[in-house]
Amino acid sequence: MANDAKNENKVVTGKVRFAYQRVFKPSAFKEGDEPKYSVTCIIPKKDKKTLPQLNAVIEKLTQEAAKRSPGGKLPRVFEVFLHDGDDEKPDREEFENSYYINPKSKTKPGVVDANLDAITDLDSDEFYSGCYGRASMTLFIYPKEGTPKGISAFLNNVQKLEDGDSLAGSGGSAAADFGDDDLL
Repeated sequence: MANDAKNENKVVTGKVRFAYQRVFKPSAFKEGDEPKYSVTCIIPKKDKKTLPQLNAVIEKLTQEAAKRSPGGKLPRVFEVFLHDGDDEKPDREEFENSYYINPKSKTKPGVVDANLDAITDLDSDEFYSGCYGRASMTLFIYPKEGTPKGISAFLNNVQKLEDGDSLAGSGGSAAADFGDDDLL
């Protein structure tokens, strides 16, 4: 399901890898910012489903933003939320040959597994940075009033499809750290 008939700016991704997940508890990125739910979606550059959808909506919104701008031209600095992992995170292997986006929301997204069963905060270790799945997001122009400054995305829902290596920077398991050592 590419776009919702009622919302032509909605995109449901193909299989992506999740990083920096904050889908169970909102987090502020800078002190003083409003806490939001978010997840970074890492999209392989070879993706034939998600990238064409995103690019089509971005193009439509860019044209709409230009029409709203003084003189019908985009501001000199107009930001788009889709980032090239090779350029912006060259030292992070999981971002190689990928684009990434970071949709956010003030409201908690739905989180489900491959069978569409809810994953709750109590099962929060089931959905983690490094697993694979799909995300539903709605793209928008910001700010809504006045001169457009860019295009971003609201996070609607996420679906875990399969496990992957954790990206949480784990220092290993407790059993490995403490299992073989003598106390004294």
